[in-house]
Amino acid sequence: MRAQQTPDAFNARLSWVPISSAERNDVAGRGSATAKLSRSRLLVSGSFERLPAPATLATLRQGAAIGASGPVIAELKVEHAVNGTFSGRVELNRGQRAALLAGELYIQLHAERGVPPDNAVLRGWLLADQRAASSRSRN
Repeated sequence: MRAQQTPDAFNARLSWVPISSAERNDVAGRGSATAKLSRSRLLVSGSFERLPAPATLATLRQGAAIGASGPVIAELKVEHAVNGTFSGRVELNRGQRAALLAGELYIQLHAERGVPPDNAVLRGWLLADQRAASSRSRN
């Protein structure tokens, strides 16, 4: 039997941040992201479309669990557009790397118009790519 390998490929589906009915017109769009982990370096890239206003900020964040909000780890480069891309290279410390492997890191996208107080519109958790992990285990 082989030892289980640490995943190195991650995916996220970006969907609406939690909203109230009053904020319905401030949130729209969707996106996706992929990330590759090599030792402590995480390479992130993704795209988004149909935002309610041009994007202003994309961040990598760490929550206490999958679905839980948390603080910013790093800012990512983002196109100032309603349809565009984001990317970044982040050096993770041991705790952040462990959080990634536990599914606790997520990407949050902000726009000129979004949910107060910071105009967030989309977010999604980076989860291990099960297809990549299963193909490695067969080799």
